[in-house]
Amino acid sequence: MQRNVMEIKFKGERRELYENNQEFPFKVGDYAIVEADKGVDLGRINQLGPLLDSKAGNPKLRKIIRKSTTEEFQRAMENRKREKEALELCEDKVKNHRLNMKLVDCEFQFDRHKITFYFTSEQRVDFRTLVKDVAGVYKTRIEFRQIGARDEARRLGGYGVCGRKLCCSSWIKDFQPITTQAAKDQNLPLNPSKLAGVCGRLKCCLMYERDFYNEAIKKFPQLAKPITTERGGGIVSNIDIFNEKILVLYPDETTETFTLEFLKTHVYKCEHDCGKAHGNLEELN
Repeated sequence: MQRNVMEIKFKGERRELYENNQEFPFKVGDYAIVEADKGVDLGRINQLGPLLDSKAGNPKLRKIIRKSTTEEFQRAMENRKREKEALELCEDKVKNHRLNMKLVDCEFQFDRHKITFYFTSEQRVDFRTLVKDVAGVYKTRIEFRQIGARDEARRLGGYGVCGRKLCCSSWIKDFQPITTQAAKDQNLPLNPSKLAGVCGRLKCCLMYERDFYNEAIKKFPQLAKPITTERGGGIVSNIDIFNEKILVLYPDETTETFTLEFLKTHVYKCEHDCGKAHGNLEELN
């Protein structure tokens, strides 16, 4: 039996799947009251449709309780104001306890039965006394959750050098490992200031065109491979995938540019017309 599954988005791009077992007529952008950890929470409908059911798998999902009212939405906005105050208070207590941690964000559960503080740190932090101190002020459940640099950028949001909203805070759900090999595959200069995103880690977009480059590069001879033209022997110095051009470097430090199609034709003609076995581009790869 197919379930009516919906994706709910909370503060800081936190997203979870819920079951709409009462068949409320939601649309994207509506706000809903949902089951939460020992209470209820309020979130916005971010995605709906039958494909979410297969994505959810077999695990039992929490339920959507009802549509939110105007009063409940106003209370959620009041929680946002209190979150700023709680973050400032907690930052002071972190200094008092001399803990090596950087507070990133604070999130109130809608019913205020739980407050979650997100922080980053290069090492493990013993914050047990801090939790007791903060709980003594708010008289509710306090949770500290350590996150990475990419998660910090996702929660805070921002814009990249492309001028668009950060991918991590707009559509990316799961982070993939990114290495400098992705930049090498695309012949990008290994300049840390150019390759790093606002999080200080390698940009997620380095992976977007990697498969295209790896597939397109198969049509070209490898860099530094010997190649023979009408001027004589040289090596492949550079390739231009988009314009399908190849730069050949000769021993006298001069260069010559060929189109991929011309070079293929040239090598074929030279082999037959000149009687010299120069080979073809497939042999150069």
